[in-house]
Parts: sequence; C-alpha cells; structure tokens
Amino acid sequence: MDKRKFAFDKTNFILLAIGMLVVIVGFILMTGPSSTPTNFEPDIFSVRRIKVAPVVCLLGFVFMIYAVLRKPKSSDVQQDDVE
Repeated sequence: MDKRKFAFDKTNFILLAIGMLVVIVGFILMTGPSSTPTNFEPDIFSVRRIKVAPVVCLLGFVFMIYAVLRKPKSSDVQQDDVE
C-alpha cells in the first residue's frame, strides 16, 4: 500500500474522532426537558444549555477543522523517495 496517496494519516483520523466526540458531548449537554403548552420548563434557559453546550460544540468543530488542516508528517514519504 502506497502511503503517499493518502491525504490523512492515523493521527488525523484520531483527532477527527476526538473532535466528533466533543461535538456529540456538546449536543448531549443541550438536551433536557422541554416546555409544553400547559407546562413551562425554566430549565430551557439554564447556563448549561444556553452557554456551555454551544461553546463545547464550537470547540469540537474548531478541533475538527484543525484535524483536517493538519499536515501529516512527511518522514515516511522521504524514505520512500530515497529507495
């Protein structure tokens, strides 16, 4: 298998997975009870759902962008060129 054809290396995929897990945690933090027409739930305005969860999601997306833009190490490619 020729590794020069791949845009990502193993580290890129690991960083993408970590970023995706952080985004999923952010969406889980946003969940909670919802208001109904007969019952108002004040928890929809909690700090966790309004401030913390969106920031966690944003950090996860930024981390995923870094994982995509990260350049793989080129030491393996240079060794293949020498041979």
